[in-house]
Amino acid sequence: MNVFLLNPDHHGLRHIPMFLKDNYVGFSWPGIADLEDVSQADWHNKAVQAYKDEGQVLLERLAEIGCFVYGMQDGDYLFATDGEYVHLGDLGDYYYVESSETDEDSLSHRRGVTWLKSMLKADVQPELKSFLNRQVKIAKLEQSVTQEQMEYWMTNAVKQEQGAVQSVLVDEETIARALDILNEAMSSGDTERRERAAIAILQFAKT
Repeated sequence: MNVFLLNPDHHGLRHIPMFLKDNYVGFSWPGIADLEDVSQADWHNKAVQAYKDEGQVLLERLAEIGCFVYGMQDGDYLFATDGEYVHLGDLGDYYYVESSETDEDSLSHRRGVTWLKSMLKADVQPELKSFLNRQVKIAKLEQSVTQEQMEYWMTNAVKQEQGAVQSVLVDEETIARALDILNEAMSSGDTERRERAAIAILQFAKT
């Protein structure tokens, strides 16, 4: 799946609580109206006519609209940050709320989001942190990611906390005895038992 970033530093921190509560993210883009049934070939001219911006400002707006409406797909992942925390969500389809179009501060263009997890931004992996720190309204991670990669990014902080507790509650002698038992199990004639022991040792090696 693809991974996207919504950066509230450029979008408005005030919207984040509403996004989390009502399970969506959105933009205003007044003057463009509903793009749900507008093809990728036609939306560009519609957006240009709606805005008086020129040059780089216009290009950035077009990139923003194209990414949100046409680049994102149902099932992709979205990160939204509120400064201290990172919120991960599963993206849904694009939809339009017509009653909000006349309000500059309202968000007519929306995508549903199923929020999955929140964690401290300071705890995320360095490779992900560089993506989250991009100074743009909306961005797409260059490479697609697997489910396993996403789970690693979002559970790493939890593993670190659990490891800190385990290091206090389990002494080195007990750990050594447990590893001896696993090593013996790897010599078992039971294939399933050997595999479980190998997995346990590999998991321990990662902590």
